[in-house]
Amino acid sequence: MHVHNLWKSVRYALRGLLIVLRSEQNFRIQLLIAVLVIGAGFRLGLLAWKLVALVLISLMVLVLELANSIFERLVDAFRPRLHPAIADMKDIMAAAVLLASLGAIVMGVILFWPHLASRIG
Repeated sequence: MHVHNLWKSVRYALRGLLIVLRSEQNFRIQLLIAVLVIGAGFRLGLLAWKLVALVLISLMVLVLELANSIFERLVDAFRPRLHPAIADMKDIMAAAVLLASLGAIVMGVILFWPHLASRIG
């Protein structure tokens, strides 16, 4: 791939990211939470593997939210002929994001627990 083509691909990807940041409140909230959690991990001096785990789980949630946004926009483009199965698919995609988010919360509690417990007690 030529550098020019690579740069065009990066520009398209950044444009997509800006579209989502402007239009998707859930993505903005999840991004803010990810930044705060990862920042807290650095501030508390978490081990490198714990920081990597926080970054990976945060990226998983954000990527699933992007996929959910893509799916919803695609389906909404054909809204006049909305089929009940499409509503189910949208809910299932939202469930995937919810499960990833709940998993991220559980992982965060597990990874931060020793630091939180020592500060509480």
